[in-house]
Amino acid sequence: MTTTLPTRVEDRNPVHRLHVASYTDGLLGPSQPMLGPLADGGTLIAGTPPGCWGPMITPAFQGGHEVTQPVAIAGAEVGDAVALKIERMRVTSLATSSGVMQFVEGRYHGDPFVAKFCPACGTEHPASHLEGIGAEAVRCDHCGAEANAFRFRHGYVIVFDHENQVSLTVNQSVADRLAANASQMSALPELAAQHSILSLARADMPGVAAHMRPFLGNIGTTPSHDLPDSHNCADFGQYLVGAPHRYAISEEALHAAKTDGHMDTNSVREGCIVICPVKVPGAGVYLGDMHAQQGNGEIAGHATDVSGETQLSVEVIKRLTLEGPILLQNVEDLPPMARPMSAGQRRCVAELGARWGQHEVEQSGPVTFIGSGVNLNEATENGLRRAASVTGLSYEEVLNRATITGSIEISRLPGTVRVTILCPLAILDRIGIGHLVREKYQLS
Repeated sequence: MTTTLPTRVEDRNPVHRLHVASYTDGLLGPSQPMLGPLADGGTLIAGTPPGCWGPMITPAFQGGHEVTQPVAIAGAEVGDAVALKIERMRVTSLATSSGVMQFVEGRYHGDPFVAKFCPACGTEHPASHLEGIGAEAVRCDHCGAEANAFRFRHGYVIVFDHENQVSLTVNQSVADRLAANASQMSALPELAAQHSILSLARADMPGVAAHMRPFLGNIGTTPSHDLPDSHNCADFGQYLVGAPHRYAISEEALHAAKTDGHMDTNSVREGCIVICPVKVPGAGVYLGDMHAQQGNGEIAGHATDVSGETQLSVEVIKRLTLEGPILLQNVEDLPPMARPMSAGQRRCVAELGARWGQHEVEQSGPVTFIGSGVNLNEATENGLRRAASVTGLSYEEVLNRATITGSIEISRLPGTVRVTILCPLAILDRIGIGHLVREKYQLS
């Protein structure tokens, strides 16, 4: 078990390999003690409990996820970036449950993800326990009242075949059996504090087969102001602006603090590289909210949250100031227009140019900018402007490049997108990520 050391993190000797198995209570920010430091180039291995539904139905949580305790990275200073190279990812849950949510009024102050209270005794963020299974199983430790601030409008229970990467939703009888052994079926880590969502046993959609394609929904670096972990983004974060609880923040402060780690981007999976802003000394790398599968958009509001294990390595990129993540996606996840050309295609391009007198052919590589906003239009403009700001290209040139050599894709409703372009390698070299792009896509 990894524990926080008594000395200041900056005074400790860096380690080259670190296992993390401790979690926050739904908050991220400067108040959270960091583990580490992990050496530049070091390996981080983390076991993570499910995000979303488990923390949602656990009243003590102050955010919608249960992410790992942040890790300091040696040499990472404010204004740098940290590249997280995801080397391995696997689901450990045998089953989970998810669906379309509804709130239970009278059990939260403004935001049921952040500010829950018991409707009977009024205790804020009460400790709780489970009694039986079903929608009313969550009970306040102080008075015994039912205290879950969420319900399913439509829900399902799903089981996994890890070896063959397929899954199947089950009927009510099976869901009830799984609920009786919910923590084990969820494979909750030892120090996880959430109730398993399997305990609610909602099975409205049996017999649906689906592919598995695990990814991390929340991964990145610590924001510069304490934020609920699920609100480290612009679309969920908008509900903190002027909120009637202690995590209320101004719009300006939110945008200055957040690092957009909660992006629910289904290509943040094994083999990809996530390049994250550093907004606190040491970066404070964290991860969580693994999903077993999800298409673009997380249309239902929630996907299949699971326990899992992830291994990644880190690299500090000096003096690359970012507002949000850059993603180097796996080739098969890139939009078709942004995939690097083959040697044969490049020969054809050179021949085409020669016929017309255009002898210079740009050397470029794919790069994806995460954009976030209160809705998809604002998120798209945000991603485009981030691309322009980081690369130094004009906004109008980014628009043209995204149109003919890239794409805009939904990561999450209501407001997270990925903006992908083919960018000149000379620019990527200048900002410090050219070597990562060349290696990732085998470019000369």
